[in-house]
Amino acid sequence: MDQDGDVVVFSCNDHHIKTFKKMEGYRKDSKLCDIILVVGEKRLKAHRLVLAAFSDYFSALFTGELCEKGQSVVHLTDMDPQAVEDLVQYAYTSHVEIRVDNVENLLSVSCILQIDEVKEACSEFMEHQLHPSNCLGIRAFADGHGCSELYKIADAFTKERFVDVVKNQEFVLLSSECVARLISSDDLNVSSESQVYDALCVWAEHDKESRKKLLPRLLGLVRLPLLAPEFLVDKVEMSSLFRDISSCRELVIEAMKYQLLPKRRFQLQNARTTPRKSTVGKLYVVGGMDSSKGAIQIERYDPRKNQWSVVSPMVTRRLQFDVAVLGGNLYVVGGRDGLKTLNTVECYNPRTKQWGPVPSMSTHRHGLGVATLNGPLYAVGGHDGWSYLSTVERFDPDTKQWSFVAPMTTARSTVGVAILNGRLYAVGGRDGSACLSSVECYDPHTNKWSVTCPMLKRRGGVGVAVLDNFLYALGGHDAPASQDCSRQFDSVERYNPNTDQWTMVAPMINCRDAVGAACLGDRLYAIGGYDGSKYLSAVESYDPEKNKWEEVASLNSGRAAACVVSVSSDAVAS
Repeated sequence: MDQDGDVVVFSCNDHHIKTFKKMEGYRKDSKLCDIILVVGEKRLKAHRLVLAAFSDYFSALFTGELCEKGQSVVHLTDMDPQAVEDLVQYAYTSHVEIRVDNVENLLSVSCILQIDEVKEACSEFMEHQLHPSNCLGIRAFADGHGCSELYKIADAFTKERFVDVVKNQEFVLLSSECVARLISSDDLNVSSESQVYDALCVWAEHDKESRKKLLPRLLGLVRLPLLAPEFLVDKVEMSSLFRDISSCRELVIEAMKYQLLPKRRFQLQNARTTPRKSTVGKLYVVGGMDSSKGAIQIERYDPRKNQWSVVSPMVTRRLQFDVAVLGGNLYVVGGRDGLKTLNTVECYNPRTKQWGPVPSMSTHRHGLGVATLNGPLYAVGGHDGWSYLSTVERFDPDTKQWSFVAPMTTARSTVGVAILNGRLYAVGGRDGSACLSSVECYDPHTNKWSVTCPMLKRRGGVGVAVLDNFLYALGGHDAPASQDCSRQFDSVERYNPNTDQWTMVAPMINCRDAVGAACLGDRLYAIGGYDGSKYLSAVESYDPEKNKWEEVASLNSGRAAACVVSVSSDAVAS
C-alpha cells in the first residue's frame, strides 16, 4: 500500500490468482459460460473473454468478422480433443501437464491456438527426449509445425549422432529427399566417408527394388573420391546395388581418377572432393607472444563446430619456437625462454594430453622452422643467440637422434617451412640485414638445397602452408618492427612448383605479421598475428575455388608467432 497525503493506492498481489480460481470454478459448474467448444466427442464449456485473452486464435475468432463471432457453439477440427481440454484448463489455471504420451498433441494444438509459451515448453520437453531412435521423427515434427528452435536442435543432434541414428528404424523409413538432405551435409559427425556410404547401402537395401532408381543421385552425394582406393575397389565397385547402373559406375571411375592422379586433384575439385568437417582433423595453436609476453596455452579448433577450446598448457614457456606433427604427436622444438635460446624439445600427445621429453637438438635455435618429411623431423635455420643460422638438423624418430644435413644457401631466422612434393621448402625470413624474398628447397635423396623462384615480396615472420599442391606465403613484414618503415602485410602469394612461379591471390581481411598458417581439409587458415598495434585473436579461412577469405571463430586470446599444426581426427582425443 502506497500513501501520498490523502490518497492511498492499494494493490493485491494475489488478486489475479483468486480471480482466475473463481472463474475456473464457474467453468466447472457451467456458470456464466457463453461458449461451447466441440472437439470430437468432447463439449467444453468456457468463457469467451478468458479464451480470447490467452489465445490469439480465439481472440480473432470471437472479436473479428468471422461467422463464429456470434455463435454459442464452435466446432474445432483437426485438433486432439484431450489437448484442447488441457489447454482450456491451462487458460484458467496456468498449469498443464506435459508427458511423453501427450507432448506432440499439445505442441500441435498450441501451434494452432497460438499459445507460444506452451509451444516453447513442449519444444523444450522434446529436446530432452532426443535419442538416436527418435531424433529424425522429432526433427520432422518440428519442421512441420514451424518450431524452428526445436528443428535446429534436433537437426544438430541427428548430425552429431549420425553413426547411431542410421542404425534405427526411423532412418530406413526416410524418404529419398530426406536422405539426400542428410547425407549432403558437411556437418555429419563421421570419422570416415565410408560410414556415409554404409548408411546409404543400409537405406537402399531396406526396399531394394523401389529404391534402386534413386541411387545414382544419392551415391553422387557420397564423397567417393575421399574413400580409400581399396574400399572403392572391394566394396563400392563390387556392390550389387551400384555395379549395374552406368551413372554409378561413372562416379566410381571419377573417384579412382582422383586417387590415382594426386597432382591433378586441383583440376578435379567438385562437391564430392570436399571433405566433411569431422574428417579433416583439428587445428592446434601452441604458444606465441601475447600481452603477457608469452602464451602458454594450447588451443584446438573444431571446424564442424567452428569453435576454439583450450586443451592444455605448455610445460615450458617458450617464444619463437616451432611445432611439427610426428606420429600424431606435437613436437615443440627450440625457441627462447626470455633469457636464453633453447635446444630442448618436448612432445605432446593430443590423445592423452600428456607431455614427454625428447632428445635435444645439437644447436640452440629460436626463430627456426620445423617440418616432418618422409618420417624424420627437420629443424631449419633460426638464430642461436649470436648469429643467424643456415644449418639444418634432422631428428630420426626410430633412433631418437639428431644429425646435421646440408645447410641452406642462406642463413634465415623467422623462416617459414613447408613440405611440397617430397621436398622441404624454406621461405623468406630474415638474414640479419634485411627481410628475404628468396626461397630454397631441400631434396632428402640428394641432400642438397636448390634455390627456387623468389617471392614477389620480402617477408619476415611469414606464415606458410601447402594446399592442393600449391605453397602459400601469408602476411609477414618487410623490415624489423623497431623501424619506422616496418609494415605488416595482408597480402598472400602462391607458388606453383610446376611453373616455378609465384602469383598474388586475394589478400587477407587483416594485416598480419608473425601469422600462424595451416591447412585443414580444403581450406587455408590464417591465425592470430600482429597488426602493428595489437596481438590478434581473429582467424580467417581461404577458399581457393572462390579466391576469398572469410572470418571464422576467433581464438580465446590474441597471440602472434603462434605455432599452428593440423592433426588428423584419429590422433585427437574426443
